[in-house]
Amino acid sequence: QLHLTMSEKNELTKSLEMVQKELQEKESEMKREISENKDRLLQAAKEHHDALTEANRKNEVEIEACQDKMNLLERFISSQKLEIEHLKSNKEELSNSLKEANQTLGELLKAKVR
Repeated sequence: QLHLTMSEKNELTKSLEMVQKELQEKESEMKREISENKDRLLQAAKEHHDALTEANRKNEVEIEACQDKMNLLERFISSQKLEIEHLKSNKEELSNSLKEANQTLGELLKAKVR
């Protein structure tokens, strides 16, 4: 009986050692997978950060280019407004000169008729 019990104890001990070994192997495998997943996650986060940084840089360049275009257009509009005012002034002067010329012509025609 004692021999049988000792034999069972030895088998159970071996079985326990095998289970412990399996658990250690699984724990080691899980630690390795966790480490790999952390590395992948860090790499993905870095790539995401780099992509955002690049997108922000491109947006800033584009915004600056748009602001430059806007400033150029504002200067162009301002110069066009000045040109319009200048043309209005010239039109006024020409209109006045035409009235004076018509009055002079009228006076000359009246004088010629007499």
